[in-house]
Amino acid sequence: MAEAIFKALLLVIATTAFATTEAALGQRVPCYFVFGDSVFDNGNNNVLNTSAKVNYSPYGIDFARGPTGRFSNGRNIPDIIAELMRFSDYIPPFTGASPEQAHIGINYASGGGGIREETSQHLGEIISFKKQIKNHRSMIMTAKVPEEKLNKCLYTINIGSNDYLNNYFMPAPYMTNKKFSFDEYADSLIRSYRSYLKSLYVLGARKVAVFGVSKLGCTPRMIASHGGGNGCAAEVNKAVEPFNKNLKALVYEFNRDFADAKFTFVDIFSGQSPFAFFMLGM
Repeated sequence: MAEAIFKALLLVIATTAFATTEAALGQRVPCYFVFGDSVFDNGNNNVLNTSAKVNYSPYGIDFARGPTGRFSNGRNIPDIIAELMRFSDYIPPFTGASPEQAHIGINYASGGGGIREETSQHLGEIISFKKQIKNHRSMIMTAKVPEEKLNKCLYTINIGSNDYLNNYFMPAPYMTNKKFSFDEYADSLIRSYRSYLKSLYVLGARKVAVFGVSKLGCTPRMIASHGGGNGCAAEVNKAVEPFNKNLKALVYEFNRDFADAKFTFVDIFSGQSPFAFFMLGM
């Protein structure tokens, strides 16, 4: 991942959508909650019975703490956001967090996680988006985090890639590519996404950054399986386009319907370099 590009992007998010003042803590937001897949996971899969684990070398080779379960060589996007938000430390994974951590922030993301429940099931245990929200509900209720505090917290979501890479474009044991056209599948995913996003709103989320899906056809696996090994798989990228279009429209819809909230769509598809990938698809 080209860190300079993403740092500039995240600075825009931080200064336009989420800037608040927590003078006592020096933080820009009182707490930060993370949902998603391998791009955001920082160790939740370590304790799961799954092949989607990266708590070993060379992962973390450029990270001071070594292999932690991050699907990268160093920091991931939530780590950089936590720094920009002036947290004293990175947001810890849900699987090792106490309920009291909900007053500061928790990372619920799981490598392989998807919008659909069956996505990535061939990899073993995975925490789906639905289950991540269920975990969040349990933690904030157990910790009795005040609603007015939750309203000021930052929420970031990166989900949907695996619903293509580890579902739609992986026929066995999946059947979605036989049941849905590109547009129908995107519509189905967004219907579920709308329900889950509404659940987060009900649980207090008011400052939410929603990341779109990248050019999945340019990942090494898709180049090999659907691009003939000679370049980005155009078919895969075409399939993703209606999802991003509908997700952007969903963000507009939520901003229109919920005036007390700010939802931001982060476009990582447009203008993306094929060389900007790291471990997408888990």
